[in-house]
Amino acid sequence: MASTESGLRIRGDDNLQSMLVGTVMRKIKSRTWKKQRYFKLQDDCMTIWYKSKKAGNAHSTFSVSDVEAIREGHQSEVLLSIADEFPADRCFTLVFRGRRGNLDLVAESAEEAQSWIRGMRKLIENLENMGERERLDQWIGDWFKKADKNNDGRMNFKEVQDLLKMMNVDMNEHHAHRLFTMADKSQSGTLEDDEFVLFYKMLTQREDVLRVFQEYSVDGQKLSQSDLEDFLREEQLEGGDIQQHAKQLIERYEPSDTAKLLNAMTFDGFLMYLGSAEGSIFNPQRRGIFQDMSQPLCHYFISSSHNTYLMEDQLRGQSSVEGYIRALSRGCRCVEVDCWDGANGEPIVYHGHTFTSKILFKDVVNAVGNYAFKVSEYPVILSIENHCCVEQQRVMAQHLNHILGDKLLKSTLDGKAPIGLPSPEDLKGKILLKAKKIGGLEESFNGMVEDSLTGEVSDEDEVAEIDEDNLHRESVRRRIMRSKQRLSKELSDCVVYCKSVHFSSFKHSRIHSKFYEVASFTESKARKHLREAGAEFVHHNSRQLTRVYPSGFRTDSSNFSPQEMWNAGCQIVALNFQTAGEGMDLNDGLFSQNGGCGYVLKPGFMKESEKRFDPETPHKWDFYQPVVLTIQVISGQQLPKVNIKEDSIVDPLVRVEIHGVPMDQAKQETRYIENNGFNPVWYDTLRFTIHTPELAMVRFVVEDYDKTSKNDFVGQYTLPLSCMQQGYRHIHLLSKDGTSIPPSSLFVHIRITDLE
Repeated sequence: MASTESGLRIRGDDNLQSMLVGTVMRKIKSRTWKKQRYFKLQDDCMTIWYKSKKAGNAHSTFSVSDVEAIREGHQSEVLLSIADEFPADRCFTLVFRGRRGNLDLVAESAEEAQSWIRGMRKLIENLENMGERERLDQWIGDWFKKADKNNDGRMNFKEVQDLLKMMNVDMNEHHAHRLFTMADKSQSGTLEDDEFVLFYKMLTQREDVLRVFQEYSVDGQKLSQSDLEDFLREEQLEGGDIQQHAKQLIERYEPSDTAKLLNAMTFDGFLMYLGSAEGSIFNPQRRGIFQDMSQPLCHYFISSSHNTYLMEDQLRGQSSVEGYIRALSRGCRCVEVDCWDGANGEPIVYHGHTFTSKILFKDVVNAVGNYAFKVSEYPVILSIENHCCVEQQRVMAQHLNHILGDKLLKSTLDGKAPIGLPSPEDLKGKILLKAKKIGGLEESFNGMVEDSLTGEVSDEDEVAEIDEDNLHRESVRRRIMRSKQRLSKELSDCVVYCKSVHFSSFKHSRIHSKFYEVASFTESKARKHLREAGAEFVHHNSRQLTRVYPSGFRTDSSNFSPQEMWNAGCQIVALNFQTAGEGMDLNDGLFSQNGGCGYVLKPGFMKESEKRFDPETPHKWDFYQPVVLTIQVISGQQLPKVNIKEDSIVDPLVRVEIHGVPMDQAKQETRYIENNGFNPVWYDTLRFTIHTPELAMVRFVVEDYDKTSKNDFVGQYTLPLSCMQQGYRHIHLLSKDGTSIPPSSLFVHIRITDLE
């Protein structure tokens, strides 16, 4: 397509030049699977193409935009396993977005490895710095290449018709031909570069946005600065210096220099603004860290992972250090480590009594040490489930001290007996251990602890959960008998602010429990307490931390809804990060605010120990302020194809779900539009009454309607109600994995008003 500045930057780069020529590298899948592949950067500087020497014409490609990071050296389990065979300076790993596996590569020389590492990083940086306009051109260019089957740089009408199907457009031949002829300015019977761009623009003409533009434009041609100010004030409900903001928007998004000189915005500029981050539904002011980070830890929801080492299911899945790296890279701040006695005195991590594979405890600690603070500087909690003998517990303590060094929190912050939990701010850069402890924090200050005491070591045997359901009575009883085990003082000393304790009752906790004690509940136990004593649960969580984890019956690694646990103020709601779906969408949605740092401040009414909020009866609360959320779902843009079959076109519908306190749980749907995933138009209005807006999450789901079977998932976007911008907004859809799928979006109008 139109050669952009970034194209010129690429041409002068030696690393990229050698990538364009191509290189033979080894693709590594295991110690025994090491095969040579020819890798080459395509001319679009956006796609990597590779094939094996033997495979005839078969080849594979991936887009640079799918790559999240490049790791140098032996930075993956696979490459570590062959470290003795290939030196680190020839090895590197491409890490993909979402849940796709890594690509581990070994170059022929250190220079070639560096060339690819630097080149890939340059390409990713170019992508990140691309403007909206360049991105669109890039996207159009990608389609052009896909459709130009005979690679002659032009498209005949047959190729255009095939392309429309690929793009999810069901258009009758007559209409398609009319657009084709209008775009074919050179009357050659084919579309070249710029003609195709024109064709695409006619195809994507946004009547819905034009309507809004013309409503506010005095002359129907442009928005003067004062027209734009009216729009920002009346529709987008923006406060602050609107005059200044209108000026900035024209400066930032208006492509025409003539319009800029007139301080005006053309339709193209208006469309660019509405498609940008500022025109999106998520309030940009809540993207970065905006919350007070100096309150006690128990006043925050904390992004938390369950059985972090598992990449698949709970029975025979792969255990991997990669699980920790991925969770920490997504802003997770509490990871779980299941420790068991291993060979040669080395503790191992795996899901006990199952066929999941095993990894070394010290490798997990290394990964946590390396990745804990790459995306967030706030503290990481290691939740230890300890099944080791005293000797191997000592080895665990040695690894923690030796590998983590100063990052491991070993004593209270000021060296004095504390009176409350420190804040995320106080604990920046620190790793905390959550595990059993001999005695309490107070004893550590008056030297009361003997060398080794007997304590129940096994942190939270899921057998207790199974026991309630009368399964394997005998074996359970045997394991509970055995679970009294000695605790090593060295490991116990690593526990400061997060001592794992058994929970007996809220009344008992009110009288006896200490602020540094953490109780863990399975989801079913937590639900029971929620139903029976919601206000008590919220009150308990205003003073100390609570961890909730999935039931032992979820052997498929499925997730429960974290929302019901957040409603009670539970901070550490542990989810299977490896499993995509509603649970993780809600988690990603809640923690996408506040800099993605893994900590979100709880609403004020959940932090006060005097006033009692009960999630079951929010309307009985003193500060009850319900709102009405009105969403007009206007249109969809370029929704992805669900079915690979070439002639199948999506029949999209949009479902809006409210996740919050029980009274707020609700869902409503638009009607479905037949055979149009490209630019469906609904103009359907959905209304919700929300009783506790501070806790509400809103999830937009697009599905392909199917009258005979379950609808197929197309895309989704989830965000807290408190982060929503009002007015005309685009929602940039995400895939099942939570990765972006540009340029798929929904166009909506949002209003939030007080309930009369």
